[in-house]
Amino acid sequence: MARRRDAGYEAQREMILARAAHLFARRGYPATSMNEVAEACKLSKASLYHYYRDKYSLLLSIAEGHVSRLKRVVNEVEERRLPADQELRELIRRFLGEYADARDAHRVLTEDVRFLKERDRERVLGQERAVVEGFARAVGRLRPQLRRASLAKPLTMLLFGMINWLFTWMKAEGALNYGTLAPMVADLFLGGLGAVKVPRAAAARAVAIEPVVG
Repeated sequence: MARRRDAGYEAQREMILARAAHLFARRGYPATSMNEVAEACKLSKASLYHYYRDKYSLLLSIAEGHVSRLKRVVNEVEERRLPADQELRELIRRFLGEYADARDAHRVLTEDVRFLKERDRERVLGQERAVVEGFARAVGRLRPQLRRASLAKPLTMLLFGMINWLFTWMKAEGALNYGTLAPMVADLFLGGLGAVKVPRAAAARAVAIEPVVG
């Protein structure tokens, strides 16, 4: 008979993942130890191992969990059968909402996936490719001629170039946030610079942006 888990077991696992993601995002996966994760979680190292067998399992759970949520967003939006332009806007809005709630996990997925073993890395990257394909389908539905010219996916990658690296320059306490940026990204991608509407909050004060080094 399988051992019954405590009621708070899954909540504790999620807490550990969130704090490990924060450490990995700030210090990098290689430079973070299980001792530091245990300390951040206010757990003994022995207790930490009750939930995750090693640091690698934390990395894999963070990466797979984040990309799985993104893939689920694509599936949920596609199931709604929205008009093509609304579908793309909704994908952008939902993705930036996910990024806002998972900045650390997104940084880990972006920067530390290279530390995964080949089989695990390919599985995670396969899910990422499925996410890209979902966006490319939306672009192709909006502009079928782009799909026929094999341009839907390259244009999708340009779109991800806009949204995937927001965490490198946007300050959490700045005038802009992910919710404000979502319609601006959609306007810029769909209509060009002339289509971008200035948010009232951004017009009222200077936008705080962290410079990108390197």
